[in-house]
Amino acid sequence: MRVLQLGPYPPPHGGVQSNLVAIRHYLRERGHSCAVINLTRFRRPDGDDVYYPKTALGVLTLLLRRRYDILHLHIGGFPRLPLLGLALLCSLLPGRKAVLTFHSGGYPQSPKGRSASPRSLRGSIFRRFDRVIVVNPDLATLFRRFGVHPDRIRLIYPYSVSVPLVVPYPDRLRQFTQCHSPLLLTVGLLEPEYDLLLQLDVLGLVREQYPGAGLVIVGTGSLEDALRQHVESKPYADHVLLYGDLSHAVTLRAIAESDLLLRTTLYDGDSIAVREALGLGTPVIATNNAMRPEGVHLIPLSDPEALRAAITLCLNTGGSARHRPEPDTQNIKAILDLYQELVSSP
Repeated sequence: MRVLQLGPYPPPHGGVQSNLVAIRHYLRERGHSCAVINLTRFRRPDGDDVYYPKTALGVLTLLLRRRYDILHLHIGGFPRLPLLGLALLCSLLPGRKAVLTFHSGGYPQSPKGRSASPRSLRGSIFRRFDRVIVVNPDLATLFRRFGVHPDRIRLIYPYSVSVPLVVPYPDRLRQFTQCHSPLLLTVGLLEPEYDLLLQLDVLGLVREQYPGAGLVIVGTGSLEDALRQHVESKPYADHVLLYGDLSHAVTLRAIAESDLLLRTTLYDGDSIAVREALGLGTPVIATNNAMRPEGVHLIPLSDPEALRAAITLCLNTGGSARHRPEPDTQNIKAILDLYQELVSSP
C-alpha cells in the first residue's frame, strides 16, 4: 500500500508533527510506502520520501506526479482559505482515497466552529473526503454539523508513545538538567494559547519551597522574544531555559526524566505531549479542557495558586517514583486498518 501524507513535518516538533511521524514509522515498519509533503515554512532538502515544496505549484506538482493509494491530509489549527483550497484539491484527485485528520481541539468552540453548517463552503469540502479522522468527541459532533455522514467520521486519539532512545542531551540542556532538581518541563509552541507566562510566574513561588527547581520550555513560536524578555525580568532567570526546538528523541528523553510535565493552555485539544508523558510515567499537570486523559492532574484556567498547589502536591507525593506503562500503538493501528478498509473498498 502506498500512502502520501500532507502536513507539518518536523522540525519543529509539535503534536501534529509527532502524529504524522508515528503513522509514517508504523507503516514503513510493516512494509508499506509512506511519503510526506511538508506544508510548513520550515524546509530541508528533499530526501527519504519527504518533500519540502516552496510554492503551491510545487505541492500540486508532487500531488500529480506521485503514485499512491491513500492521500492523508493533516490540518492543525484553524483552517484558512488556502488550506481549504488544498483540501478541496485533495478530495478531487481521481484514483485515490482521500483522508482528512483534523487536529484542532479548540475549533468547535471558535466562532467559525459554532457556525458549522452543511451549506457552508467548509462543509461542502469536508463532505468530499472518504474518511474524516477526529481526535476528540467534540470534533466528531462538529463534522456531523458540517453534514459529514457519521459512517465517514472516525474518532482516533492521536496517541503513539515511543520508548525514548538512548540519545545524548545537547550541552546546554545537559548542564541545565544537572543543576536543577526538581525539573519541570513544558513542550509546545511559544504561542498565546499556551499561557506560558503563568508557568514563568509560578516558578518563583515553587522555588520558595524547592530552591533547586528549574523550568525547561521546549518549542518555538511567535512569542519567543517576549518570553525571553519576561524571563530576564525575573530574579530567577538563570533557572529558566527557553531551549527552542529539540528532536523528538531528545524530547522524549527529557519528558521521561523530568519530574513534571506542565500543559497550561487557554484552549487546547488532545495533546500528544500529555499522552506521551503519561505513557512514559511522568506526572502531568494540565489546564482542564474537558478532554484530558485519565491520570492528568487538572487545574482551572489561568489560576496561579492552583498551579502552584498542584506542583507542590505532585512533588511532595513522590512524583518521580512512578510506573512506566507499556507503549500502546492501538491508535496508529486503527489508522492502518482504516487505510486497508478504503483500499479494499470499491
